[in-house]
This record gives sequence, C-alpha cells and structure tokens, in this order.
Amino acid sequence: MRKLIVGLVALVAVLLAVDFGAAAYAEYRVSRALRDGGDLVSDPDVTVHGFPFLTQFADGRYSRVEIRAREVPTPYVEKTTIEATLRDVRIPPSDLVDGAVRTVPVGELDARVRIDATDLGRFLDIPDLQVSAPPADRSDGTGGSGGSGETTAGAVVLSGTVPVGPIDTAVSVTAELLLDGDGVSIVATDLYFGPEGRADYTVPDFLKPAVLGLFTRTIDTQQLPFGLRPTEVRAEGGQIVVEGEADDVTVDLSEIGTS
Repeated sequence: MRKLIVGLVALVAVLLAVDFGAAAYAEYRVSRALRDGGDLVSDPDVTVHGFPFLTQFADGRYSRVEIRAREVPTPYVEKTTIEATLRDVRIPPSDLVDGAVRTVPVGELDARVRIDATDLGRFLDIPDLQVSAPPADRSDGTGGSGGSGETTAGAVVLSGTVPVGPIDTAVSVTAELLLDGDGVSIVATDLYFGPEGRADYTVPDFLKPAVLGLFTRTIDTQQLPFGLRPTEVRAEGGQIVVEGEADDVTVDLSEIGTS
C-alpha cells in the first residue's frame, strides 16, 4: 500500500510538472510572437490561467490570458505599461506548437495603458510630480478636505514643484481626466489643500490661472493595445489608467504596441 501511494504521488507530480511545463512553453511562444510582431524592447509577461492547461490546449480554447508589457515607448509620455486581459481565447494547438500564432479570436478583450507619475511628470515638465487618489466630494467647499463625501468621478490630485511668480514651490491641484476622442485631457480645476495636498499657503488670484495651466495638458493620441479605443480614464495607485474593452474580436498580435 505504501508503494502504491508513493507511486501515485510520483505520478501526480510528473503530470503536474508536464502541465506546468506545457503552460510555460505556450506562454513563451505567445510572448515571443507579441515581441516580434509588436517590435517591443523586451518579452512581455504572458500568463495563461486555468487548470489543467493541457485540457485547454487539446481543446484549443483558453479561459483567460493576461498580458503585460513594461516600458513601451510612446511619442507622448516616453514610455508606458500596457496590459490586456483576453477571455475565451481560441488558438489551434498546431499554431501554438510551431509558433505560427498571429491572429487570435477572443470572446472578451480588456486593454489598458498605465502612465506612471514619473513619465507623466516628464511630459508636464514637473519632475517630482505625484498622482493621488481622487479627492473627497467638494460639496463642503473645502476642496476635498472634508473627507466625508464620495470620491469625484474622473478627478485626481496632482502635486509637484512649479514656478509661482518668482519662486519654485510645491503645489497641489485637483484635475479632471477627460477623454477627447483618442486623446486624454488633464484639466487642472483648482488648488487643493486637502490631506493629499502639499500646498500650505494661498496663491494670489492673479497667479492662479498660470499655476493651473502648468498642470493642464492633452495627450493627443493614446491608442490602446490591439487597436482598442479608450472608453475610460481614471487615477489608480499613483498612475493614470486609460482603458477600453471589446467583445468578439480577432486580435492581431502585431498590434500589441501603442501609437
């Protein structure tokens, strides 16, 4: 009985190793196809979810595939992180084995671009820029410092050192994140003195428009992975996230990059 149990455990271990190895090979194949087709600077991370992998492979259908590529260059903010979540993915086993994966039918596709505060600050010419979560509702007239209301949709707190008259000093503002076609507009609306803010003084009224203008800019084109158009923009974890989604599409792996 002991030998039988040991044998079964060994068999399970071998089967698990084969399954994980096959999944790793498939992830590598897709990653290489994405890098070569999209002219990326490094192999993107590819994760095939679902267990066991081999049953999905035999069927040619995968429940969910996650893709992430870091430091993807763009003409506007220098580089971004791009991500995609593919559900109900169909790849024939033969295409995966011989590396002929080029176009992939997908039931649901979510794609997003993440812009770090450092890269956004370089774009705005504010090197120490920080991005904070949306402020509390401003109905109490405190610019969000009341802290008891709901978060304001599409809003963000931006902080950084900018010229205020003859001196450079730390300033925080509230800004609206707006989609403008394929572009993203960042529109500073007011100075901010709440808990996320760094300004502890009053900017003279005649300097206020100039200060707000330093935090206001439009990223002219922000195309998402696989050619998706943006449908949402928000602040998340110190980043600006631009996202889009589509159903029943065929993904061209050469379009992983943004333009």
